[in-house]
Amino acid sequence: MSTVFTTCPLCEATCGLELTVEGDRVTKVRGDRDDEFSKGFICPKGASLGTLDADPDRLRTPLVKRAGEFVETTWAEAFAYIDERLKDFPDRDAVAMYLGNPVVHSLAGGLYAGPLRKALGSRNVFTASTVDQMPKHVQCGHMYGSIFSIPVPDIDRTDFMLVLGADPFSSNGSLWTVPDAPGRFRELQRRGGSFVVVDPRRSRTAAAADQHVVIRPGTDVFLLLALIHELFAQDLVDLKELADHVTDHTPVRALVADFGPDAVAERTGVAAEVIRALARRLATADRAAVYGRIGTTTVEFGTIASWAVDTLNVLTGNLDRPGGVMWPLPAHSRRGSGRGKGFGIGSWHSRVKGHPEVMGEFPAVTLVDEIETPGDGQVRALFTIGGNPALSLPNSARVNDALASLEFMVSVDPYLNETTRHADVILPTPPPSRRAHYDLAFFNNSVRNVVKYSRAPIPLEQDRVDETDIFFRLATIFGGMGPAADLDAIAAFQLAELKTKLGADFEPEGETREERLLDLKLRTGAYGVSLRQLLDNPHGIDLGPLTSRLPEILRTASGKVELTPQAVVDDLPRVLESLRTPETEMVLVGRRHLRTNNSWMHNVPALVKGRPLCTLLVNTGDARRIGLTDGATARVTSRVGKVEVLVEVTDDIAPGVVSMPHGWGHDLPGTRMTVAREHAGVNVNLLTDDLRIDPLSGTAVLNGTRVQVVPA
Repeated sequence: MSTVFTTCPLCEATCGLELTVEGDRVTKVRGDRDDEFSKGFICPKGASLGTLDADPDRLRTPLVKRAGEFVETTWAEAFAYIDERLKDFPDRDAVAMYLGNPVVHSLAGGLYAGPLRKALGSRNVFTASTVDQMPKHVQCGHMYGSIFSIPVPDIDRTDFMLVLGADPFSSNGSLWTVPDAPGRFRELQRRGGSFVVVDPRRSRTAAAADQHVVIRPGTDVFLLLALIHELFAQDLVDLKELADHVTDHTPVRALVADFGPDAVAERTGVAAEVIRALARRLATADRAAVYGRIGTTTVEFGTIASWAVDTLNVLTGNLDRPGGVMWPLPAHSRRGSGRGKGFGIGSWHSRVKGHPEVMGEFPAVTLVDEIETPGDGQVRALFTIGGNPALSLPNSARVNDALASLEFMVSVDPYLNETTRHADVILPTPPPSRRAHYDLAFFNNSVRNVVKYSRAPIPLEQDRVDETDIFFRLATIFGGMGPAADLDAIAAFQLAELKTKLGADFEPEGETREERLLDLKLRTGAYGVSLRQLLDNPHGIDLGPLTSRLPEILRTASGKVELTPQAVVDDLPRVLESLRTPETEMVLVGRRHLRTNNSWMHNVPALVKGRPLCTLLVNTGDARRIGLTDGATARVTSRVGKVEVLVEVTDDIAPGVVSMPHGWGHDLPGTRMTVAREHAGVNVNLLTDDLRIDPLSGTAVLNGTRVQVVPA
C-alpha cells in the first residue's frame, strides 16, 4: 500500500488528491490537505475517482467493428486498419475531426491535440467550444488580441461580485479555476463583502448570495447593456489606472443609448430600480468583479454579452486590478510584448452554410450539414477525440442519423457510448490513475498563480498504449508516415525544433516525451521552474497572487484594450431589434449538478444513486396551470423534437421557465454503460434547436429554447 498525490482531472478546479494505492487499484481518495491551492477541498466527483478509474465498463483494448459487431483487436491491427481505410479519402476535407471537453483535462490532449489537428490537414474541425465558451474566446480576441486572454475574478481580494448565468457552487468554476468556490464566496462575505447572482433559477450559488436577481433566460445581454447605460447616466464611469491602456471609451455611451433600465425591464423581468441599484453597487465598491458564464455564452447574443461583462469591468476600473478581474500567468507561459496582429475570423468558410472559421474551427452545429449534404468536400469520415456529440449537440436525433451514415469513423474514448457506438474503431485511453497530470489549460484561468505536476500514480500495463502515443500514432498516419513510424525519433525532432524556437541552451529532462516537452516549456516560462522542482514538491508550488499584466498581455495592433470592436458595433442593431420583439413562450434552460460533468460520470454508482438528477424543474404556479404534479411525467416539445421527462415542481425556478440538465439520455441501443443505462435520464438536446446560433462565434443557443409543456 502506498500514498501518492495527484490533481483531480474531472473538472476545472484542479483540486489536489491524496490517493491510497494497493497493487494496481486506487482504494481510497481524499482531498490533499497540503495542496498549495485547494487545501484539502474535494467534491463528490473527486471522491469517486477510484470507482471511475476501475469501472468494469471501461474499455481496455481497441475495438473494431466487423459485420456490425465490435470485436477486440490489437493496437497494431487497429492502427493498421485506420491507415488502410484513410486511403479511401484522399480529399482531407472529407475527413472531419471533433474534439470534446475531456481533451483539455489531459496533459496529452493539451500538448498534442493541436499538432493532431494540423496533421489531419482538414478544414472540417469542430470542438465542444461552440456548445460552451466560444463567445468568450471571440470577445477576448477582439478586445485583447488573443483568444486565450480571459481575465478571471480575483475573488480572494474582491469586495463585490456580480455573477450572471453561472453556478460555481455546483460547477466548481468554469473558465475560472477556483477550488472550493463555496468557501471562497463565504470568505468574501465574512470579510464584509457581498455577491449578487443573476439567474432564472435559485441555484446553490444563488441561494447563498446576498441577492438573487431573477431574470428571463437569454436576456442577460439587455441587463448588462442597461448596467453600462447606467454607468454613463449616473456619471459613474471611472477607468482609474486603466485609462492609458484602453481605446476611447466615450463611443460606448451612444452604443448603449437605447438600452436604459426602463427599456429593458419588461423584457428581462428585472425592475428598472434594481438595475440602477446594481450599477451603483458595482461602481462604488472599492474592488468589484463581474463574471458571466454559460448562461451568458450559450445564448443568441453570447459574444455581445461577453463583451458587456468585460466592458463593465473596464468602465469601473476593475480590469487588471487586484480584487477585480485579472490575468493569471501560468508557469509554462512566457510574458508578451504588448502588441500583436490582433484577432480575426473567416480565413475559410464552411462548404454548406458558409460559416466563417473561428479559431480554426467551424460551429459544431454545422457538422451535420457537412455530413448530410452531397458534393465535393462532403464529410464522409470522422474522428472524435474524447467527445460525445451524439448527446452534446443540438437536435441530437439528426446528429445520430448523420453519424450512422458515415462511411468511416474512429473514436478515441474509453467507453462504448452514445457516440462511439457509431464508430468503426474505438481507441481507449488509459484511466486517470495511469496518466501523468499537468493542467496546461486551467492554469490560464486560475485565481492564484500555482503550478503542479504528478506522474501516473499506477504504471501503465505493458499491453496498453498511453494517450500520448495514441495522438502521436494518429498524427503519423495522418501525415502519411504509416502506422509503424518511429515515434521517439519524431518526438526528438519536434523537441529540437521547439528548443531552437525558444532559444533554449539546455537539454530538457524527463522520463517520457511528455515530461521533456513540459520541462522545456516550464524552464523557458515566466518563473523558470523545472520539472524536477515539481516532482520534489508533490503538493504544488505557490507562485503568488495574480498581478497586473497590462500592457504585456495584449496582442492588439494598437497595443491597447479595444473597447469598441467593429464586430460588436455591427451586431448591436440585431440586439436592439430583439429587445423590441416580445417573448411570450415558455423557455427551457440547462443546469449543472455537483455530482456530474457533462456525460462523463453517469456510470459511477455513487454519483447517480438516490433522487433522480435528470428532471424537469417546473415552477409551482406553472405546474398548477398546466396540470402537472411532482413526480409525474411531462411531454416537452420544441421545433426539433419532443421528450417525456420526470417533473420536479419547485419555487426555485422562475415562472415561464423550465430546466433540464445536459449530458443524459443513456438509453440508446449498442452502448456498454451499465450504470448509466439504469439511470438513463432524457437527452435535453433532442429539444435544442440546431438553427439558432450566436453568429459572431458560431455557438449554439442551448439556453432559452422555446418549448411547450403538457402532461404526458
